[in-house]
Amino acid sequence: MKKSFWLGVAAAALLASGASAADLKFKPGEDARFNWASYDAFKAAHADLKGETITVFGPWRGDDETLFTTVLNYFVEATGADLKYSSSENYEQQIVIDTQAGSPPNVAILPQPGLLADLASKGFLTPLGQGEADWVKENYGAGQSWVDLGTYKGKDGAAAYFAFPYKADIKSLVWYVPENFEEAGYEVPKTMEELIALSDKIVADGGTPWCIGLGSGGATGWPATDWVEDLMLRAQSPEVYDKWVKNEIPFNDPAVVGGIEEFGKFALTDKYADGGPAGVAATDFRDSPKGLFGVPPKCYLHHQASFIPSFFPEGTKLGEDADFFYMPPYASKPELGRPVLGAGTLMAITKDSKGARAFLEFLKTPIAHEIWMAQSGFLTPYKAVNVATYGNDTLRKEGEILTTATTFRFDGSDLMPGKVGAGAFWTGMIDYVGGKPAADVAADIQKAWDAIK
Repeated sequence: MKKSFWLGVAAAALLASGASAADLKFKPGEDARFNWASYDAFKAAHADLKGETITVFGPWRGDDETLFTTVLNYFVEATGADLKYSSSENYEQQIVIDTQAGSPPNVAILPQPGLLADLASKGFLTPLGQGEADWVKENYGAGQSWVDLGTYKGKDGAAAYFAFPYKADIKSLVWYVPENFEEAGYEVPKTMEELIALSDKIVADGGTPWCIGLGSGGATGWPATDWVEDLMLRAQSPEVYDKWVKNEIPFNDPAVVGGIEEFGKFALTDKYADGGPAGVAATDFRDSPKGLFGVPPKCYLHHQASFIPSFFPEGTKLGEDADFFYMPPYASKPELGRPVLGAGTLMAITKDSKGARAFLEFLKTPIAHEIWMAQSGFLTPYKAVNVATYGNDTLRKEGEILTTATTFRFDGSDLMPGKVGAGAFWTGMIDYVGGKPAADVAADIQKAWDAIK
């Protein structure tokens, strides 16, 4: 995964069993923001799991593990079950080893649909049933997109729904400093046409619209792939995006070349990007947003995912010192709706049991989302949650982008073979900002794909 290498997580294990009301982060019934009725109903329906052990294996360690524990405690308190959560520094490899050895957990949590699809094709996942798929389609923003992300071919070759979505991340964001906009008289654009017009206006006023940084050590180039993916979703249908990610249309298809050239409008247009194309290629992605906070600002806009505030100057108050808006769609393409690029985790049953099924039922309650929402680092496309439970306005606004999306697509390069998505695509984008034509870059990436077929 191209973004996971730098996040720095350590191996951890957790045993959540025998939780009581004293272990619960928020006391049931005391805070009206939470949907306690959903918790009470779940508790009444699943109070017969005492003595049953449920094993859950996933990617969360450190702070995320602690936060997930606060959610798990409600399940344990409601059911009386023993729930054991564990992780591993190399969790992707570990789940493959465990399933092949015949010792899988009851539930596996993975952020890689491709890995889940591979496990399903080998018969290591239990189908969840069409009813679960219908529930997600009805209750999640861009519900069909999430159903598709969890639908794979089983060992028998038949497609089935295998993976339930929980905890999402969003990439379709543009960051800015409200004070800079106010002083210059700029307004947040609602369409891509307005965003381009704003960029032109900033240049005309003597400023620089964008800070863009593609540097990332051995992963240099990946921020540009996010740009291309976001722009592809705004210029092409979701079906074209899906075919591109699977190489059912070649990388040098005009639609893909056009997506690369759309990125070029922002990165290569004269005076659009701080430092010009050379600065775009050389600036580390962690340093690139700093230009927003200069006096005078070195730039006014920065496209990056929801994690980027971690690299804002210390003491920056989100919503005040910095804010964001949704990367807007083209007004000229209303049929494409409100697409969102992102990532997320999916829950699959790798060892079926009554407790495993109950755990997935728990994840369908608003309370299973709201407990984490009220703290930090959690977004959900579940439309029934109370957005007022989000821990701050930034999370609330990001969550509303997810629930109002018409299409959600996973980061395309993460779904491609590693030598392409985490190799030729990255380096190709550096070649592009270095002056190589988009068509030639796309042809080179397709050659890399052809070489592994």
